[in-house]
Amino acid sequence: MIKRRLHDRLSHLISHFPAVALLGPRQVGKTTLALDVAERLPSVYLDLESGADRAKLTDPELYLADHEDKLVILDEVHRLPGLFQSLRGLIDQGRRRGKKAGRFLLLGSASIELLRQSGETLAGRIAYLALTPFDITEVDQSRLDTLWVRGGFPDSFLAADEQLSLRWRQDFIRTYLERDVPQLGPRIPAETLSRFWTMLAHSQGGLLNAAALARGLSVNGKTIASYLDLMVDLLLVRRLSPWHKNVGKRLVKSPRIYVRDSGIVHALLGLNGKEALLGHPIVGSSWEGFVIENLLAVAPKGTEASFYRTSAGAEIDLVLKLPGNRLWAIEIKRGLNPKPEKGFYNACADLKPDARYLVYSGTEHFPLTADIVAISLAGLAQRLSQACGVEKAD
Repeated sequence: MIKRRLHDRLSHLISHFPAVALLGPRQVGKTTLALDVAERLPSVYLDLESGADRAKLTDPELYLADHEDKLVILDEVHRLPGLFQSLRGLIDQGRRRGKKAGRFLLLGSASIELLRQSGETLAGRIAYLALTPFDITEVDQSRLDTLWVRGGFPDSFLAADEQLSLRWRQDFIRTYLERDVPQLGPRIPAETLSRFWTMLAHSQGGLLNAAALARGLSVNGKTIASYLDLMVDLLLVRRLSPWHKNVGKRLVKSPRIYVRDSGIVHALLGLNGKEALLGHPIVGSSWEGFVIENLLAVAPKGTEASFYRTSAGAEIDLVLKLPGNRLWAIEIKRGLNPKPEKGFYNACADLKPDARYLVYSGTEHFPLTADIVAISLAGLAQRLSQACGVEKAD
C-alpha cells in the first residue's frame, strides 16, 4: 500500500477541527485514506450510497449522538444534503461539553456542492482537504513514465499490466457518465458528455474555444459553459486562468483547459501504453498537463496558479504566486535537451519572477542561464512542497 502524502495532514486536521471534509474525484482513494487514519481512533464508518447505512440516519441526531465519542466517517455525504444542519447542532452541543475536535470526517466527490452546503451551515467548524490521484512525491521515481501514461488513480496505476490499466480507466469513464454524473449533476445524455470530454482531451492544454466546442456538439455556448462547470466541479477538468494583472501588454483572456488526470486523457483518446502515446500529437500537451497537476498537488496552501501569454507571443506555461508574493515562472518541455523559447525570456522580462525553472524529462538539475534552472519534475515538486522562504533559482 502506498502511503498518501496527506495522511499526516489529515490526522492533524481531525485532531484540531470538529469536522473535516476530504474532497476528491471518485476512486481516488478517499475511503482508503480515511479508514487508514481512523485505525488509530475509535470510529464508525457509514457509506451513504448504501441503503442500510442511510437508514441508520433516519433520525441523524439520535444516531450520531450515540457515537459522540467516536470519529464518524460519512462517505459520499452529498447524498444526504439535509444532514449538514444536524451536524452543526451536534458539533455545537459537543463543544459545550468540551468535545471540540475529531467528530466528523466527510468524504465527497462533488466539490462545489459539498462546499456550498457545508459553507452555509458549518462555517468556522470545518476544514477542507483535497485528495488528488497519486503524484510524483508518492511513487518511486523510477515509475515516472508509468504514472504519466496510466495516470494517478490507484487502481489504474497499480494494475498488473497496461491492458488492465486501460480497461479500468475506460470503465471509470463509462461509470462516471452513466451513473455518477446523473447523481451529482444535471441530466445530460451520457453520449453527449462523452463526446465533450473527448473533445477536451483532444485539445488538452489549449485555450478554451467555446464556439468550436458548441459547433461540434450542436449546442449553444451557454450549454458548453454548463458542461465545463460540471466537469470542473467534479474535479475532472482544470480551468487554468490567464495572468490578469496589468503589465502594460495585451494579454490572452481565455483560460486553458486540461483534463486533470493524464491517464484519463490517454483513455479518452484510445492510447494504450507509452509507445502509442509517444507517436501521438497529444504527447507534448499531455506531458504539460501532467507536470502542472503534479506541481499544483504539492504547492503550498494559498498558492495561486495561472499562465501568462501576450498577443505578441510572450508566454509562460505555469506562473505560481506563492504565499509571501513570491513568483515562480515555469516552462515545461518534453525531452532531454531542454531549451527555453524566446517567448519565455520575453515573458520573464515582463513579470520579473523570483525563480525561473524549465521542467524537462530528465533526472538532473543544472543552470541553463544565470537565472534559469533546468530541473526534473520530481526535483521541482520537492522544492515546491518545501517552499517556505524566498527561494531563488540556483
